[in-house]
Amino acid sequence: MNRFPLLLLIAAAAAPCLAANPSPAPSPAAAKVKASPRPTPTPTPGPLAPATLPGKGLAQHDFFYAGEAHTEDMYIVRKGKIVWSWHVPNGKPEISDAVLLSNGNVLFAHMSGITEISPDKQVVWNYDAPPGTQIHTGQPIGHDRVLFIQNGPAPEIFVINIVTGKTELQLPIQAGNLENVHPQFRHARLTPAGTLLVAHMDMGQVREYDEQGNVVWSWKTPSGKGPWGVERLANGNTLVSNGGNEVYEVNPAGQIVWQFTQADAPKYRFWSTQNVSRLANGNTLVINWFNQWQGAPDPKDLPLQALEVTPGKKVAWALRSWTPPAALGPATTIQILDDPKVVPENVHFGDIH
Repeated sequence: MNRFPLLLLIAAAAAPCLAANPSPAPSPAAAKVKASPRPTPTPTPGPLAPATLPGKGLAQHDFFYAGEAHTEDMYIVRKGKIVWSWHVPNGKPEISDAVLLSNGNVLFAHMSGITEISPDKQVVWNYDAPPGTQIHTGQPIGHDRVLFIQNGPAPEIFVINIVTGKTELQLPIQAGNLENVHPQFRHARLTPAGTLLVAHMDMGQVREYDEQGNVVWSWKTPSGKGPWGVERLANGNTLVSNGGNEVYEVNPAGQIVWQFTQADAPKYRFWSTQNVSRLANGNTLVINWFNQWQGAPDPKDLPLQALEVTPGKKVAWALRSWTPPAALGPATTIQILDDPKVVPENVHFGDIH
């Protein structure tokens, strides 16, 4: 396996650097990759949520929204209205990860590749997943580099310079099943320490890697369910969603110090948690995915797309927006834009120069 030197990966909130020769949109061959229908736990009988939900609906936050569905759908919502959207129909591969950058560009992993587009929907950079592989997560490093994991028979971590087109890091990573590519990995996130947290969905654990690919920390989910979302918190703990209906905050010793499960909010049914994040106000945002591959939702009992819960596990906001003028569809990730966190690109991977 080739290893390339990693150069200048300390990110700063600087002016954007765009590729001089953007790659074309994903190739037809790559676009033929489809998500395999997979079973999703059925929610317990009864209404999926109260008729009247807490919070202000679409106006609760300004946010960026992306979903995993039959189509590629992304939205920016401000002051309760959609101000930008991306829609690719006809059964395109799922969007598993996406982020709105500080320059207005959007970086998104869509199974058949990873792409960056400008606010006017022009392709800035694109990488097609080779045949037999998939990409379900990606993170920017500054405005000129992208880190992602390539699921496959020989899975790897990549860092690519989107300005020069050079691969600056290529490391093998272990998977639970090399023959079943789709469920190997989901979200991966860089930490303030310059390490990489990876949701090993097919291994039922989260692992933390240094820039040489060494495992420096790991944690298995109590239920054995595959983790989907991971985030290193400012207090050093790790926030994990398990792809079912459980969210955990785990300390460095592997002890669960906070958790949110269906039992904590029985009136708000959620059964397939995807991205999870800790907001600046101390609340936790939990994304609930609806499996559109198994059929359309019941228009008389629409599922929730997100829950914001307090440290005391009270639901402060519940999002349910399935109909025009804001038919958002199934949710994978929501990025709160009025949350004064650091800019998404202000991360690094290791200290190699």
